[in-house]
Amino acid sequence: MRMRPVTWRRATGGYTMAERWVVGFADETTCFVKAGAGNVAMSLRTEYELVYARMTAPFLPALIAWDDNGESPILVLEDLSAAQWPPPWNQRRVDAVLSGLDMLQNYRDVLTGLPSLAVSHDEELRLNWHRIEEDPAAFLSLGLSSARWLASALPSLQEASVVAPLNGDAVLHWDVRSDNLCFRGDQAVFIDWNHVRLGNRSADVAAWLPSLHSEGGPLPEEVHDLSACWPAAIAGYFALRAGLPRIPEAPAARTVQLSQLRSALPWAQRALGLPPLDGPNAR
Repeated sequence: MRMRPVTWRRATGGYTMAERWVVGFADETTCFVKAGAGNVAMSLRTEYELVYARMTAPFLPALIAWDDNGESPILVLEDLSAAQWPPPWNQRRVDAVLSGLDMLQNYRDVLTGLPSLAVSHDEELRLNWHRIEEDPAAFLSLGLSSARWLASALPSLQEASVVAPLNGDAVLHWDVRSDNLCFRGDQAVFIDWNHVRLGNRSADVAAWLPSLHSEGGPLPEEVHDLSACWPAAIAGYFALRAGLPRIPEAPAARTVQLSQLRSALPWAQRALGLPPLDGPNAR
């Protein structure tokens, strides 16, 4: 039976130009509606075709409806407004995210044919510090380090990041951060699946830890003991991008990238035994 919406409330969160609404019905039920054209439309199709159309899971919002009208598809999901959204962070919530990512691996036989992280992000993760060496201006404009520190650190950062093991058969959300997850009790629920990949299991955790720490969570190395190649690669990803011009279709992206770099780069510095950052904006 079709129900006619009686209330529409614009939902906050996210940093793309997607339309996000919480829709209410006469019986007091609600749902979450996400729509958009262009790049947003492609992202929504990826989410639906690779994830929501294939499975239901405790860590996934329930799919209510999908309408691909050819220009601006509409994804309708369970409304998670009443769930608990971080921050703040505590050990219970950290453990719930790690458990949720572990649970995701039980669905490898369902989520077949996913894009490979090693193919889609090889250069984006391994070669960032080489590109910064070629043109360091945007990174240095952030004030996190001096040119002298960068020159001395680059060989170690480059050597570590190029050996990050991206290949693997683990299912990766690949965009784990606080605005893409919430909690139902002790169960982590992940949203925004348009970056889903197949790769090394450590990649999802490594990419999440700087975000966690930047929001008051523990130091990355206190959560998971990862090879130094991961903080070097993740820090390089943010270091190359955080100082670039604002992205019109994702206006908050650079701010988020800088926030995560402020945690990722000191993590890499500690993991590689580099001298402390010496820029005026280092902390």
